[in-house]
Amino acid sequence: MGQPPIPYWHVDAFSAAPFGGNQAAVMVLEEWLPDDALLAISAENMFAATAFVVRDEAREADWELRWFTPTNEIALCGHATLATGHVLLKRDGGEGVAFRTRMSGILEVRRNGDTYELALPVIHTQQAEYSEAVALLGSEPLSVHRNESRYNIFEFEDEAAVRALAPDFAALAKLGNDQFICTAPGNSTDIVSRVFVPGGGADEDSVTGSAHAVLAPFWAERLGRNSMTAHQASERGGDLTIRMDGERVWLGGPCVTVVEGVFYL
Repeated sequence: MGQPPIPYWHVDAFSAAPFGGNQAAVMVLEEWLPDDALLAISAENMFAATAFVVRDEAREADWELRWFTPTNEIALCGHATLATGHVLLKRDGGEGVAFRTRMSGILEVRRNGDTYELALPVIHTQQAEYSEAVALLGSEPLSVHRNESRYNIFEFEDEAAVRALAPDFAALAKLGNDQFICTAPGNSTDIVSRVFVPGGGADEDSVTGSAHAVLAPFWAERLGRNSMTAHQASERGGDLTIRMDGERVWLGGPCVTVVEGVFYL
């Protein structure tokens, strides 16, 4: 007998209507499948991320959560976590749901009126040089900030400069599985960004939760406050609220389910 059909949801996260925000697949498993099967499913889905959940037998959280891109497992994915919280809270009810992850600790999604808030660990950066990447972005930033987990911030003067970037994606991919986060003060929001992850299989990500866990402390220091609004200026686009809470950051936004069904192996 083959694998039973797997419940499947296609969700647009950080969007109140279909065709916006960032797409994620959410799949609820009875038990973990082999890693090669999880990767093959993610490659079949061809979204920036597929989130897999299994009930947490350790009872440290409600569910255990893992994320895969079409090419590899990743340590943290904000938009797919928000999408998973949306699916489970709509299906099971309640005001919040907690996830135990293998590389990013315990994460939480809560209802916030008609939208949701996602708690991620704050990711700090330090000013540094990254001349190889700067040469491939197509414009000189005001400053560069990096950390050891391969998150990189490139600060630009204004939103127009960020929107005008035309990176060399093939060359950036050769630098590794980095996030290249380009940011500036926004025109209609406090901050704006574009996020490039060509080494991870996404030349330009649509809306990136983990990138905003990096941007939150960076901009909180510059703006002098712990709450702000953000827009990710990808082709699909997405808007977020950001709220610093000690060493956690709460990212807020809506989700919409586009497809609900089952996946057959």
